[in-house]
Amino acid sequence: MLCYPRGTVASANTERKIPLTMVDQLTDANIMAALSQVKDPEIGKDLVSLGMVKAIEITGSIVDLTVELTTPACPLKAKIESDIVDGLAALGATTVRVDWASNVKRSFGGPAADLIPGVKNTIAVASGKGGVGKTTVAVNLAVSLARDGARVGLLDADITGPNVPMMMGTSGSHVTGVGSRVNPVVAHGVQMMSIEYFLTGGAPVIWRGPLIHSAIQQFLRDVEWGELDYLIVDLPPGTGDAALSLSQLIPLSGAVVVTTPQEVSLLDARKAIAMFNKVNVRTIGVVENMSGFICPDCGTEHDIFGTGGANSLSRELGLEVLARIPLEPAVRTGGDAGAPITSTQHPSSDTSVAAAALRELARTVAGRISVIAEPFAGARAS
Repeated sequence: MLCYPRGTVASANTERKIPLTMVDQLTDANIMAALSQVKDPEIGKDLVSLGMVKAIEITGSIVDLTVELTTPACPLKAKIESDIVDGLAALGATTVRVDWASNVKRSFGGPAADLIPGVKNTIAVASGKGGVGKTTVAVNLAVSLARDGARVGLLDADITGPNVPMMMGTSGSHVTGVGSRVNPVVAHGVQMMSIEYFLTGGAPVIWRGPLIHSAIQQFLRDVEWGELDYLIVDLPPGTGDAALSLSQLIPLSGAVVVTTPQEVSLLDARKAIAMFNKVNVRTIGVVENMSGFICPDCGTEHDIFGTGGANSLSRELGLEVLARIPLEPAVRTGGDAGAPITSTQHPSSDTSVAAAALRELARTVAGRISVIAEPFAGARAS
């Protein structure tokens, strides 16, 4: 998992000094053999068989590598880097410099994927009930992935209650385009589409199911999404028309279910997970939002909505708790102001505990998607 977009390298090469041994062991063949012992910790296969080693240059005891990994959001890049250096040190390398690149793989195929031909992965963000911070998680997931260098889209599938435009600072924006094709609205490095971009004056959307299905289909088919590594879909709360339409229209790489520690929220989260099971959509894991409030004066954490709920849910259903996001006023103020807490425009972006947790969530999700995509990549290669 790597931290730079495809076609770029790190701003500074990784360099680590190693005691000199037998430099004559530093050959392309020996280096490839050593790298065949270095595994991607999440996919569980080695860098060579996965085709991640793109170039080797040997200058005396200095080795320069170009390694292309599976996502610019990299939860385990440091582990991979350390294993590379250790493996080449045994061959006599005194300095190892790695230029990182990334190439996100597609996690689905088939006729349904033709509706979104440039989109590699689709991630639904859902909740069983409203008020748990689902859109906040979706927005910050998209912004974090874009900030790490991924090409990201964000589809607001909550047709009757769209909140993405406000949280992304694009309220009042309208779509542009030619003919039946429209261009996404862009902010914080994320391409977005929402029903609000077609409305004026805050008009309500009072639609039945067939119209909601049609709108979601048009948002997928008629929007110039271009090439996207990840399309994040913010679903409305519950298990209604939008979630069913989405699962029928396109292949979903997976779903992230947001809950709070409250039992009533956990009850509805179970229903959301059961819905995804019924429509054959993988639940990647659970996010526990508002997991505790850290008093800014005394530093004491208060479990306002309870504690341990996501843990018990994950044990019950065999799912992973992807993140716990603390309750911070800055998260709310950022959403209200159109400056998500993970964006560079938010003054607390680099000091907030919640922002750090949300950025780590994005990297964890990207890593899980890479694992899901690997069998598809292998099938295409063969």
